[in-house]
Amino acid sequence: MKILVQIKAMAAVAFLVAACSLFLSAQEKGFNKRGNTLIADQFNNRVIEVDRQGNVVWQFGLGPADFSPASIIGTNDAQRVGDLTLMAGTGTPGGQPEAPNCTNPSGCPDNRVLLVDRDGNIVWQYGQFGVAGSGPDQLNVPVQNTWLPNSHVLITDQANERVIEVDVATKAIVWQYGTTGVSGNGPEQLNNPNSAELLANGHILISDENNNRALEVTRAGNIVWQYGSGDPNINDPVSGVAFASRLENGHTLITDSNHARIVEIDRDKNVVWEYFTCTGSGCNLARGTGPLPTRALRLRNSHTLISDQYNHRVIEVNHGKQIERTFGKLGDLGYNTESVADGGLNSPYDAKRIGDYTGLTPPFGGDGEGDDGQGDD
Repeated sequence: MKILVQIKAMAAVAFLVAACSLFLSAQEKGFNKRGNTLIADQFNNRVIEVDRQGNVVWQFGLGPADFSPASIIGTNDAQRVGDLTLMAGTGTPGGQPEAPNCTNPSGCPDNRVLLVDRDGNIVWQYGQFGVAGSGPDQLNVPVQNTWLPNSHVLITDQANERVIEVDVATKAIVWQYGTTGVSGNGPEQLNNPNSAELLANGHILISDENNNRALEVTRAGNIVWQYGSGDPNINDPVSGVAFASRLENGHTLITDSNHARIVEIDRDKNVVWEYFTCTGSGCNLARGTGPLPTRALRLRNSHTLISDQYNHRVIEVNHGKQIERTFGKLGDLGYNTESVADGGLNSPYDAKRIGDYTGLTPPFGGDGEGDDGQGDD
């Protein structure tokens, strides 16, 4: 018996050494290196960072079968903040075909926004794991988070129908747009909001998904710009607005999810560029909902990085609408801890290029985080 115990102890030590070796190897491959891509791999319950070749250099979350606080459940959004990673634990709906391991008909909730260090330690949290609410330190399906230069966090708290700004130091809500628990399109009302970004002018750009609009609001709560009527019964030019960002030239890039389209409009709301994600016979249309792209970001190199959710891939598209790079594989759901160069993603909801905050809120008022001296290719 004593020998058996010793063998088990030696095996445990060997496992830890191997795990540490793998972790160090990942860091050597370039954690937080400019040009890497951070991906919210939604139903794999993880956030990963991959290099230009698709090799996984960092991961938080234990995979599609883990629904514990050690993973980020059904994550929709992730952002690198210096050496830390901000992520939203949205939770997994019940009966989700891409998440058969979630066997609870009511779903597998998370309801946390986490700030995680490179070792996987949670250094800050807002919301309580598995608890849906609207009280102090409570969220209900947080779908997106934005780190602000004043060290506050902007959280899109979808099922609570609000966007809130939280002071990291005190966890106090210091600003809110939307009436908690009330869906609508009237003053201070949202309907399933999906994202919010702080603009250079101090206003907030909100993607109001089920109202089929992107709107810009002041701190006083006044709408000063809007694309889409805000009336879900009207046939608007956009449907299911999943994300919007304001570009340096004043244009707005919108993820028109229900139309499987990315659209860029100018200040006068004219369409100046659009891209339709895969809608052909090889695409994932079996559920009748379409590919549903969820995030599109304009990169510094003028390409557009698109999270093509139910096609299980992230694609980088040039201005001529040619695909320059792909992570994951068209229509191929999978889980891979080593590489996503040719598969291994499950409904990726969000992807961001490390060190590139084009059109996004830079967390420290600049866009040089994660810079290793190399330019984007």
